[in-house]
Amino acid sequence: MNIKEIIIVEGKSDTIAVKRATGADTIETNGSAIDEGTLRRIRHAQETRGVIVFTDPDYPGRRIRAIIEEHIPGVKHAFLKKELTIAKNGQGLGIEHAKDADIREALQSVYTVDEKPLIPISLTDLMEARLIGTPEAKKRRDLLSEYLQIGQVNGKGLKKRLEMFRISPERLQEALKVVDEVEKND
Repeated sequence: MNIKEIIIVEGKSDTIAVKRATGADTIETNGSAIDEGTLRRIRHAQETRGVIVFTDPDYPGRRIRAIIEEHIPGVKHAFLKKELTIAKNGQGLGIEHAKDADIREALQSVYTVDEKPLIPISLTDLMEARLIGTPEAKKRRDLLSEYLQIGQVNGKGLKKRLEMFRISPERLQEALKVVDEVEKND
């Protein structure tokens, strides 16, 4: 797999997994306390080759994404579902536990943030779409997140994640049609 961008991961074990699966270059954040030197390296990588943020599907991973997005706009994101990152013994979670094929698939499905003007999606829109405030909301959010490849998110964070990835109301409606179809066939 030939990846032009540099992959941003959390640690050495993630680097080993990404290199094994793809051969791509990485920058390690060494956890969620990203220092200024690491941000400078990521900024330089973004300017020269582009970067793909590929962190664990947990709170520290989301925090790292938010810090990088805040300091270096326009980065790309790759996600793995939580269940694909659980250690075989069930005692750990992270990119390093994922299968090579799952890592490659996540990196091939990279999500690029579009720079078009954002038309906001309201909380009312999310309630009407049964993505928050209903018994089936979590399942619908999980299906939506998987389809849009924006990573799993709770009800509180959904609006922010849709804004972060600049999902338009039209794109949301398109995704909701898919979610409705999946629900209908379950």
